[in-house]
Amino acid sequence: HSLSLQSPGSSAAGLGVGASGPGMEPPVGGSGLQPGQEEPVLRREVPGQDADPEVHPKKRVRLQEGEAGKLEERLYSVLCCTVCLDLPKASVYQCTNGHLMCAGCFIHLLADARLKEEQATCPNCRCEISKSLCCRNLAVEKAVSELPCECGFCLKQFPRSVLERHQKEECQDRVTQCKYKRIGCPWQGPFHELTVHEAECSHPTKTGNELMGILDEMDQSHRKEMQLYNGIFSLLCFEKIGFTEVQFRPYRTDDFITRLYYETPRFTVLNQTWVLKARVNDSERNPNLSCKRTLSFQLILKSKVNSALECSYLLLKGPYDDVRINPVIYHYVFSNDANETDYMPLPIIDSVECNKLLAAKNINLRLFIFQIQK
Repeated sequence: HSLSLQSPGSSAAGLGVGASGPGMEPPVGGSGLQPGQEEPVLRREVPGQDADPEVHPKKRVRLQEGEAGKLEERLYSVLCCTVCLDLPKASVYQCTNGHLMCAGCFIHLLADARLKEEQATCPNCRCEISKSLCCRNLAVEKAVSELPCECGFCLKQFPRSVLERHQKEECQDRVTQCKYKRIGCPWQGPFHELTVHEAECSHPTKTGNELMGILDEMDQSHRKEMQLYNGIFSLLCFEKIGFTEVQFRPYRTDDFITRLYYETPRFTVLNQTWVLKARVNDSERNPNLSCKRTLSFQLILKSKVNSALECSYLLLKGPYDDVRINPVIYHYVFSNDANETDYMPLPIIDSVECNKLLAAKNINLRLFIFQIQK
């Protein structure tokens, strides 16, 4: 309500409070009200209470924007990645002008530039970017981790820093499996229904003959894993075992359309000289246009041998890299006429891990060679 100023000779009832001043006597009772009139109460509007219908609409809207406008919605466009326009889930990198990129997009930009033999640039300002020129923005990482995010199961809001723990351990609507899955129960459902299902599950009452088929399928998958581990342990029993850290360096072919490939300097293992080569997507013409990225490698014996050299070999991640590689044992018989293996797939987990390797200045891995004695 608007408050109108009264002249000294006018009544103070319109103000709702007693007027006083030089040369003025306060009205009887100090309220300036006529007999039988109630004293008006001045109220301060509290957020959450119903707004006064007589307040101007623009003022009501302004209050609602200030009280109910969510800070995270306004920060989303400020803190999002400039490439994928999504909030970063892990590390946040920034160019020299401060534009933000999530770790996945940053690595992808560097990998694409390596494949196209170009200098990687920021998609916003086109300044040069690299692992040495860009740095992480820890303040943005911390701010993003505190912004609320919706749980995909119960649809409640949680800070991003605790959302993963909530979805894995605390959410009552998270998808879970029956404890009798090991004997073939296919049930999947929300966690709060798990107890009821397990009390009614029919699999614990199945006969041995009914369970044999299920257990046979499980044994086949476990047998493959055990075969790999048993193979590695048997190789460790060999008399001649050698390993070394290898560094793949990027090069370009001399073709009209150059292709990226990697090669290591010569190194010595088991008193022999070797070289490793690697290529991207089996040397397809434009690997930068493909979302799927793979690496394959070849082991080459450079020194001359008097007799055939039968070896098993495998590549693992280096001691200072975080790339994930599944160990796979390869076998080859080297001779002076057959000194190069075929290109074998480097068993990295997925294209994201491949982009990590391509974005690096060099690829550092560890090579094991086991000589088979006849």
